[in-house]
Amino acid sequence: MSNSQVSSEPALTRAGPAATGPARSVARRFPFPAGLLGVAPFLVFALMFLIAPTVYLVAAAFVDGAGNFTFDNILALSDPQIVSAYDISLRVSLTTAGLGAAIGLVIALAVIRGGLPPAIRSTIMTFSGVASNFAGIPLAFAFLATLGRLGLVTVILKTVFGFDIYRAGFNVLSFWGLSITYLYFQIPLMILIIAPAIDGLKREWSEAAATLGATPWQFWRHVGLPVLWPNLLGTLSLLFANAFGAVATAYALTGSSLNIVPILLYAQIRGDVLHNPGLGAALAVGMIVITALANVIYLVVRTRAERWLK
Repeated sequence: MSNSQVSSEPALTRAGPAATGPARSVARRFPFPAGLLGVAPFLVFALMFLIAPTVYLVAAAFVDGAGNFTFDNILALSDPQIVSAYDISLRVSLTTAGLGAAIGLVIALAVIRGGLPPAIRSTIMTFSGVASNFAGIPLAFAFLATLGRLGLVTVILKTVFGFDIYRAGFNVLSFWGLSITYLYFQIPLMILIIAPAIDGLKREWSEAAATLGATPWQFWRHVGLPVLWPNLLGTLSLLFANAFGAVATAYALTGSSLNIVPILLYAQIRGDVLHNPGLGAALAVGMIVITALANVIYLVVRTRAERWLK
């Protein structure tokens, strides 16, 4: 090693602290983490459109028409009509979450582990991404045009096969009509959420089970489903919250013919006859509590299940 190389090393060592001195002084004067600047738009958005409206609803639930503090709005939630609305909403949410999870799981397993061509998986995943966000008035109109009294499927079944689904008891404006409509976006959402978990099932596990003499059913019973179970529970919670908070589709499809919480809430806030903003805020707070509980369950279960995907 030459003398110039030896003499340059202490110089670089001595210059190190001097070079970092201005940066340390700036960090001392501005302790705010620079990384927070990147998430600042999200924080502002959450504050304006999530936190602030929630705080406003909670405050409005304890105020009467004259602006005085009251518990009457909360106590009014025990009214039989409101209890019935919550009951129907819960049943619709549980039904669509369960059916959506079961059907979506079967489709995802068939697409991902069923040996189908990659083009089919790409098509189904693309359609799921579109269909999971297709809701509101367009979805309600689509189902009225398909399963309404003069809908395409209704007319075909009646004229070609001689089967009238409305004479058989079906009605698109009923509990099952709304549930079938919700399944249109519940099933694709299930496929999108459970697909990464199914991809996390290593092929070596099934190969090892087959080598040891296990049948496919034994593999899914003792390995596959236990690994997917936390993800399934979390997805069920998310599907439940997704259905329970849907309002545009239900209102556009059934109007006031089906007594569910979102429609009753809309009638209390914007209606001419049942106008009671305080009660509407109390109904919204009840929905927030139920939806938040479902989302918390999803986040907790999802966190515990992430170790199986690594």
